[in-house]
Amino acid sequence: MKMVIAIIRPDRLQCVKDGLKDAGIYAMTITHVTGRGEQMGLVFTTRVGEFTVDEIEKIKVEIVVEDDQVDTVIGVVKRGAETGHPGDGRIFIIPVLESIRIRSECTEGDQAE
Repeated sequence: MKMVIAIIRPDRLQCVKDGLKDAGIYAMTITHVTGRGEQMGLVFTTRVGEFTVDEIEKIKVEIVVEDDQVDTVIGVVKRGAETGHPGDGRIFIIPVLESIRIRSECTEGDQAE
């Protein structure tokens, strides 16, 4: 199993979610994050002067899939997130050694006395 972590623009989230749904991938974790990449933020010029916004709002999407689905996820995210401008985002692939499902059922050793 692998975890695909995508850092994307907030306005591209719906396109990525729709693409993943069309590809049959439904489970994901979405987090609002701030940060900066190679561009080191944005410089704005006003009548008062220049100011820099060095932490930009982004969305982090985490998707855990089987190894044979990783290329599909990468393709969907790239198509959905790409605008052609700097700051479109990054994709990271991390191995997942184990995944344990948490359920509401108690096992024999977990029951309260």
